[in-house]
Amino acid sequence: MTGPSPLEEILRAEAPYVLSALVRRFGRFEAAEDAVQEALLDASTQWTRDGVPENPRSWLTRIGYRRMVDLLRSEQAAHRRELQVGIAEVTIPAGPAAETDDSLTLLLLCCHPALSRTGQVALTLRAVGGLTTAEIAHAYGVPETTMGTRISRAKQTLRKAGARFTPPEGVELAERVGAVLDVLYLAFNEGYTATAGADLGRVDLAHESIRLTRMLDRIAPGEPEVAGLLALMLLTEARRPARSSPDLGLVPLAEQDRTQWDRALVDEGLAVLAEVWRSGDPGPFRLQAAIAAVHARSESAAETDWREILGLYLLLERTLPTAPVRLGRVVAAAHAFGPVVGLQLLDELDAEHGLAGDPLTAQRVLAVRAHLLDQRHDPSAAAQFRAAAEMTANEAERDYLLRRAGQARVIVDS
Repeated sequence: MTGPSPLEEILRAEAPYVLSALVRRFGRFEAAEDAVQEALLDASTQWTRDGVPENPRSWLTRIGYRRMVDLLRSEQAAHRRELQVGIAEVTIPAGPAAETDDSLTLLLLCCHPALSRTGQVALTLRAVGGLTTAEIAHAYGVPETTMGTRISRAKQTLRKAGARFTPPEGVELAERVGAVLDVLYLAFNEGYTATAGADLGRVDLAHESIRLTRMLDRIAPGEPEVAGLLALMLLTEARRPARSSPDLGLVPLAEQDRTQWDRALVDEGLAVLAEVWRSGDPGPFRLQAAIAAVHARSESAAETDWREILGLYLLLERTLPTAPVRLGRVVAAAHAFGPVVGLQLLDELDAEHGLAGDPLTAQRVLAVRAHLLDQRHDPSAAAQFRAAAEMTANEAERDYLLRRAGQARVIVDS
């Protein structure tokens, strides 16, 4: 499996900006996204043949405007007057597209209160984050067809609700912040470790998530969980330079050269967290940022205070009792008290909460069990590593797990 081509990367990066321009101009999200998709199809054909134009965004915006007009013309006669007025006012730009950045406004639109939380997150990941329906489905652990239906229903709901492309304020803004945080968190996770492909992550998506979180932090002051998510992103992204190598591929946290971590991001993340840590009881994003901060303050893996991390995971589980959080507690307990304790806790939580059957943690349960068995030189570790490798579509992660399977077998045979 290969990663996206340079052309696909350009189209994915430009699509949210073009969609923002069309929605801002026409106020019709569902139709605008259809127009953008047609513009992308045109581009994939023409650019392959003629090359990428000097200003891809301007090209896509012009084609999107034309497709939008065509779509509106095909609607029922009841909308003709509205259509005629709209077409009369439309001026298809000949030069570069406007540089107005409506990304956050588009994201807030997708988090309209008429939508369910799942619909909000899925639609914004699709429209703003540029994730494919398959990638979003994987994040939720559902079939692609199911997620496609949810996204279509969300777009129809926006249309029926008469949602407008204007930034919400006051109470309305506060009501949407929670959904926006979920969106940005999932988009960043996809950017840090891609669902599929040859690359370990997607730097562009991770950086866009951080940029949007900074914007949200500016327009929603006094929301400590927004700052907590920003701190979490910064502290996590700081590890990227040490997270892979040309020879070994994926480098796990315990083996990373921490001198390669981005100290500017670490310092900023720690400062952001310190400023909001005592603003009431910490929520899930501040607690996760606090866990990342323990790693960031440790000069080496051996000096990491895993008991502190375990305590933070116990607090986190009270506010966010999910399978990934429970599995994180297993890892922390294993580091703090040894692999036997970790395996026992894994078995207990799996029996009680079905971690191995949860789509969000099924693959990671195998990987965690493999690591813990390997620490005990258990012969079954290699098979667990291979089983975990078979369940991931990320080639860098798969290669790492298969390499560990080979190393585990060598240890057993020696």
